[in-house]
Amino acid sequence: MVCAHPSGPSRRQVLTWAGAGAAALTLAACSGEEDAPPPEPGERLVSLDEVPVGESVSVRTSEGAEVVVTRVSEEEVVALSAVCTHQGCTVVREAEDLSCPCHGSRFAVADGAVLQGPAEEPLPRVEVRVESGAVVTV
Repeated sequence: MVCAHPSGPSRRQVLTWAGAGAAALTLAACSGEEDAPPPEPGERLVSLDEVPVGESVSVRTSEGAEVVVTRVSEEEVVALSAVCTHQGCTVVREAEDLSCPCHGSRFAVADGAVLQGPAEEPLPRVEVRVESGAVVTV
């Protein structure tokens, strides 16, 4: 026997809701994080001993900004924003580059220059110095 007045949502309603939910999640994932304020001067990001020469580590500032710190030599470090300039995903170190897992942009570790798009802008540099065995913001 077929009921003339079904008690639950129709198949069309369920599919509409599922589609709207999927679209919302997709847009949220592509929107990236909101820009965190720059780190306060003098903030300790990481101990120099925690970053081997030629390697990178990802850190988060007290204000929530994601930063990639690369140790270029015994005493020289470079710090770059870890937020891809294309759509705000977090970049990761892969081989000799920083790579965006969302859309494939690649950036130079030494200066954040774009090596491969779709990003068109370099990763912003975070000014740092080595002080008392630690990497601190300027």
